[in-house]
Amino acid sequence: MKACILSVAGPELSPEEAGLFRDQHPWAVILMGRSCVSKTQIRKLVDQIWKTLERPCLIFIDQEGGRVARLKAPEWPVFPPVALYGRLHEKHPAEALQACYLGHFLMGRELSTLGIHADCSPVVDLTIPGAHDIIGDRAFSGSPEIVGMFAEQALKGLSDAGVAGVIKHIPGHGRAKVDSHEALPIVESDREELEADFSAFHFVRSAPMAMTAHILYPEIDRLEPATTSNIVIDDVIRARIGFDGLLMSDDLGMKALGGSLASRTERALEAGCDVALHCSGFLTDPKEILSEMTEVATAAFPLEGVALERAVQAEASAQQAIELDDVDARRNYDALIRLARTDVYG
Repeated sequence: MKACILSVAGPELSPEEAGLFRDQHPWAVILMGRSCVSKTQIRKLVDQIWKTLERPCLIFIDQEGGRVARLKAPEWPVFPPVALYGRLHEKHPAEALQACYLGHFLMGRELSTLGIHADCSPVVDLTIPGAHDIIGDRAFSGSPEIVGMFAEQALKGLSDAGVAGVIKHIPGHGRAKVDSHEALPIVESDREELEADFSAFHFVRSAPMAMTAHILYPEIDRLEPATTSNIVIDDVIRARIGFDGLLMSDDLGMKALGGSLASRTERALEAGCDVALHCSGFLTDPKEILSEMTEVATAAFPLEGVALERAVQAEASAQQAIELDDVDARRNYDALIRLARTDVYG
């Protein structure tokens, strides 16, 4: 089994992709929007993936609510950007936290019924004035304490629905002034300022999984961004923040990282990422996507040792669903969202 998470180019697994999966045995698979058409189609695709790998691997997705949602209307319900919960918290703190929990529980229910048991959510980055809006309303708040409280509720809601959450983008993307999909952000903040970002993640350091930030922090490491920096991973993510779960890279196909995909994969894993994530999010040609996935999978290390232990723990964390009345949860959630929209937007 390889220390990588790969994607699929379309709504079904092609023979070529099936061959790659059988040859390389990626640890997990992530579904992009191009692979999400209908509930019946996704269930069939998940079954194809599991049969090909001969095991029920974790299936990941990016389903945050707001503008980052691979499952879209009208096939699936719409959830608001999480900044709405943060704004509701200013007047109704208890109701805001309950809305966050219920929203993530209901999202998790939608995912788990499809066989998707890992969500790249919640965002634990801070809202920072003047920063690029790539984070923007994906963040709960600018307060580390408030972000931490909401992230705890989000993780609990997902977990209660049988879905493992992935906190992102550790150790903090909120201060970036450029989009890491397009270029490498350099955050020149001093250590004292960065401590606020680290504190938010410290609140949810027991999360099962975390995704790195493709960010260069010269105050900590002048040469390597977090994803490929053993200094950031060892000294900040593992030691300062105290996160000991499975650490995955952000998408290696993003333009923030230089070098070949094979080089990015090796550097991320050598630096301390447990698994390398590749989505081919910029591509539409199945042949190009397959070529990129093949390069990443071939370069990925065998999943073993501590990384394997963390992977096993992450898989186990996705099996903790509880019994909760979905209809009642939806009714309560809708009432809280009406309160939020009334108080926030008037």
